[in-house]
Amino acid sequence: PGPCEPRRLSADTKRRPGPFAGVRRASSDKAAIFAAFSMILLLAACADAPEGQKVEANEAVATETVEVASDAMTYVIDTENSLVNWVGSKPGGEHTGTVQLASGELLVKEENLASGTFVLDMTSITDTDLEGEKKAKLEGHLKSDDFFGVATHPTSKLVFTKVKASGKNSYEVTGDLTIKNITKPVTFDVSIYGSKATATLKVDRAEYDVRYGSGSFFDNLGDKTIYDEFDLVVDLEF
Repeated sequence: PGPCEPRRLSADTKRRPGPFAGVRRASSDKAAIFAAFSMILLLAACADAPEGQKVEANEAVATETVEVASDAMTYVIDTENSLVNWVGSKPGGEHTGTVQLASGELLVKEENLASGTFVLDMTSITDTDLEGEKKAKLEGHLKSDDFFGVATHPTSKLVFTKVKASGKNSYEVTGDLTIKNITKPVTFDVSIYGSKATATLKVDRAEYDVRYGSGSFFDNLGDKTIYDEFDLVVDLEF
């Protein structure tokens, strides 16, 4: 079709709204407004042209063809309102606590989760089931070289390497988790609703050389054993 003839949109261009449809997408909105404005200028130029004179698109509007931004969108995690809870267990019970996100982002393509990157501030490890001196003692121990050695390794990192849709708003994710400069693969489920996401990970600390009280490194620990696996329960906002 010529520059003044209407264009038809194929039915294939229609999309179903995904879990990210409610999140504001400023770059796409700007591209759409700019494209509409350019089309209005083009039609006005065609209407004003003398009869029998062809109006070229590049004469009417130099930017008649607008290159729309890629459908990939990066959503930055709101670290202040996101939460990472941990649970560590032993034969006599368990301890619970939190660790803060230093940064994080999710990459979305065509309304589907594509990848993600997160950094944990290991210096922020906090216990939530104890109080006073016992609480301070446990937090100090977890930050020491017996456990996560935060003076040498102040951050941990998770990078998504594979994302597979497993249901409505749900994904099976494989990622590289780095703790104490050791990287191992982990697999977990992520659920996304609007501008929130949740995930639960099981982490084997023995794989990251976190040895204290581990039956993987020491024998005959008895009730002094601390189980190797601990849970991370993640609630994200973006």
